[in-house]
Amino acid sequence: MAVVTRFAPSPTGYLHIGGARTALYSWLFARQQGGKFVLRIEDTDRERSTGESVQAIFDGMNWLGLAHDEGPFFQTQRFDRYKEIVQQLLDAGHAYYCYCSKEELDALREQQWANKEKPRYNGKCRDSAEVREGVEPVVRFRNPLEGNVVWQDAIRGEISISNGELDDLIIARADGTPTYNLTVVVDDIDMGMTHVVRGDDHINNTPRQINIYKALGAEPPVFGHVPMILGEDGSRLSKRHGAVGVMQYRDDGYLPEAVLNYLVRLGWSHGDQELFSIDQMIELFRLENVNKAPSTFNTEKLQWINQQYIKSVPVERLIEALTWHLEQAGIDANNGPSLEALLPELRERANTLVVLAEACRMFYQDFESFNEGAAKKHLKVSSAEALELVKTKLAALDNWEAEALQQAVHDTAEALEVGMGKVGMPLRVAVSGTGQSPSIDFTLAMLGRERTLARIDQALAYVAQRAEQAR
Repeated sequence: MAVVTRFAPSPTGYLHIGGARTALYSWLFARQQGGKFVLRIEDTDRERSTGESVQAIFDGMNWLGLAHDEGPFFQTQRFDRYKEIVQQLLDAGHAYYCYCSKEELDALREQQWANKEKPRYNGKCRDSAEVREGVEPVVRFRNPLEGNVVWQDAIRGEISISNGELDDLIIARADGTPTYNLTVVVDDIDMGMTHVVRGDDHINNTPRQINIYKALGAEPPVFGHVPMILGEDGSRLSKRHGAVGVMQYRDDGYLPEAVLNYLVRLGWSHGDQELFSIDQMIELFRLENVNKAPSTFNTEKLQWINQQYIKSVPVERLIEALTWHLEQAGIDANNGPSLEALLPELRERANTLVVLAEACRMFYQDFESFNEGAAKKHLKVSSAEALELVKTKLAALDNWEAEALQQAVHDTAEALEVGMGKVGMPLRVAVSGTGQSPSIDFTLAMLGRERTLARIDQALAYVAQRAEQAR
């Protein structure tokens, strides 16, 4: 039997990190088994579903590279099919009309709370519904009263829930619209779903859905319930922990490959291995090896993984991902050295593409002012002599390459009988605007003759101004 899995988000917000992990696990299992991965948009909550949220789901899945084989399907386009199934269940005696009012149900619930009982529908209309004129009834599923619902969960092992714990859930509202537990079963049957990987917040829905499967004469799929993700303080993951939309990770400078690598390890492991290519994930991932306990989101770990990818992906791939960030930062990478020449050095120090883009800025944009702390420490009045001499030596070079540039700086320090730092640091601040840059020879080589000499002049003017102010 060909494996079919799905990701079925509700478009009531962004695609969050927990949903992305569920999608990844489902996608990996389908790819590993040579099966199909289906994307379904569960948009029956018309009040909360938005087109913007649908697009956020598409954008997040596309950015992560989790391509679907079928879909996207939309539940709002299948209402006729759900109506047909509701009628089928009514005709077979597996469902019934319920005329109980909201006030009656509220009173029942309050009484059950007072009696310290689990709130549930008492089955008043189950066998003898009183038709009330002018009242549109809901349709309830006639849940079995005896026995247990037992299933072998692909992640958690055997789970058994007594039918006595379940009530007769509503499968169609008074206005005729279907509810989640019905639509998901109908869709999974019609779409040939063999495996359903989803969050463990659905465990309470699973026995209800299995009973609907049985009432429809269909074989339930294999279920695998993934534990939740916690924040570092042990509470449920929220925005303050990093539970933002997937596209925010793009905006914050993460590579999608790194996010996928982090997500696959957020609840699954293969020995002590930390870094996995997509092909390795597909080969090694096993649903049964997903942890049963909740996982903890760790931003530092995500940044570390991202840094490893920034350092190791092919430079062409890095340029592809970085270009968007350069554009967002207003940096024109055509106005300076090639990124192919620049990135092998800069990538070693960056843990996000935002950081990397900012590291590139000095090579493509001139600056109007120096970092205050760096300038105060290194662009002193006493620095003028070193800057003047190194400028003269650099200007005289015929060969503007790293080795010759380094020699010019060395010769300046030797001529002035000072340490390399007395020349190198003022020069670094002069050409970069800060005290941070790659090696001075690389920096000068990438900046080029014209930019380097102009920036030294700018630094000399700054030093002269400090000298004037000190008089």
